[in-house]
Amino acid sequence: MLRRSSLIALLGTLLIIGAACTNKKSVNPLANVGSKQPDKVLFDKAMDAMKHNRFDVARMTLQTLINTYPDSEFIARAKLAVGDSWYAEGGTASLAQAEQEYHDFETFFPNMPEAAEAQLKIANIQYQQMEKSDRDYTHAKRAEDEYRNLIMQYPDNPKLVKEGKRRLLEVQEVLADREFNIGKFYFLRQSYPASIARLQTLVDKYPLYSRADEALFVLGQDYEGQIAQLRARPVCKSFNTPPGCVGGENTKAKVIDELTKQATAAYSQIITRYPLMDRGDDAKKRLAALHQPIPRPTRAAVAQNRAEEDSRREANTLDRLMSVVKKGPDTAQAAKVGEPTLVDPTPVSANQLAGETMRRALGSSAGGTGVSLETVKSGAPGPNDPAPRSDAASPAVSADPFARPATSSAVDPNELKPTAPDPNELKPSGPPDPNELKPAVDAQSASTAAVPPPVQVNEIQQGQAPSDANSTAASSSSLATDKDISSSKKKKKTGLKKIIAF
Repeated sequence: MLRRSSLIALLGTLLIIGAACTNKKSVNPLANVGSKQPDKVLFDKAMDAMKHNRFDVARMTLQTLINTYPDSEFIARAKLAVGDSWYAEGGTASLAQAEQEYHDFETFFPNMPEAAEAQLKIANIQYQQMEKSDRDYTHAKRAEDEYRNLIMQYPDNPKLVKEGKRRLLEVQEVLADREFNIGKFYFLRQSYPASIARLQTLVDKYPLYSRADEALFVLGQDYEGQIAQLRARPVCKSFNTPPGCVGGENTKAKVIDELTKQATAAYSQIITRYPLMDRGDDAKKRLAALHQPIPRPTRAAVAQNRAEEDSRREANTLDRLMSVVKKGPDTAQAAKVGEPTLVDPTPVSANQLAGETMRRALGSSAGGTGVSLETVKSGAPGPNDPAPRSDAASPAVSADPFARPATSSAVDPNELKPTAPDPNELKPSGPPDPNELKPAVDAQSASTAAVPPPVQVNEIQQGQAPSDANSTAASSSSLATDKDISSSKKKKKTGLKKIIAF
């Protein structure tokens, strides 16, 4: 009897322990709340449905939770999970719905840590729908805006900010390639102001573009093209001069000098900012042809450009084949180092460039022709003058239609007086401009007349003693040598298409 009682007591103890284990609260890792409440049961059911790709069931369960338990602590998680279900389902319509859900989450729960994740997914939705640079750029532009919002609104989340910067550099590579293709198209059509506006905005906005040196080289060619057009224009001397004339030889010289400086700045930026890229040698040749000094890059610029070039991934044969059938752009050439541009600079206007060039070409005189006008009195009599007789001799016709009669002694109040000479105006008798472009000569004459090499900027000439030994040594140590540049430069890509220089 005693033995049977002990066995019954042992079985009862085991039943009590089993019941206690059965009633143990389950822990939800997402909400970090242990509960067996109905809202928690609904949330777990929705998460299980999402694991098995039953997105409709998951959304209905989550919507039931949101509508039935508005004060539940699972509301924020449920709202974010609804967007995740649309995002995981994919498709254009589903991604648009997911973006709306993520925007709602940021609006209602801006202080939660998951708000940065929602913003990243919004940007990723636009990133996934990007097209190639020669097609619609709507999604690429929106992706750029959304990644910028992530970086600027959530700087305290370094992991997501790093991911956003990497994606932003890829997006800006696509947008920069689009701007470059448009600027090159305008250049080939000889619409130089439109090409300058596109390319100058490109180099200011996207300095990490993989073809930034090519953009700067075409920009310099744009200015040289304007110089060639300006040289072909006649000088405005009278009213019979055809349209498009230039207001004087001095004005032409000033405009050519200004355009030469702008071309020099474009070519010099290739050498100082992108010394290891393919257009560096071509930029030096153009500066030599313009008789301009050739700058030398610093070692810091060489190291920076080397890091940018090493971070780019070369596209292999499979990537080129897939790019033919792939809808999205190829972002292999995008830089993986450096800071993306977060604020757009002021864009350059093509209309303002064209108007400014025309104004400078025509000069500051009236009508841009440099010819003063004179008001000529008509033959009608005054109010107190006698009526002219029909048999009166007509006045002699002068060879100059704007000349006054010789018998008139009164001063015409409407006559334009010649303006005083401008003390800053260039005189034709002055020495020739050393920076003026000269016509191209053939190979035979070029071989006989050797042009002295241009002066290297920041380089100590032979026989010149430094004024300050310490400052000179510091300056020389910061400049890169030819050995530094040649050892860091990669082999040029085969098949690189270059635009023919003038």
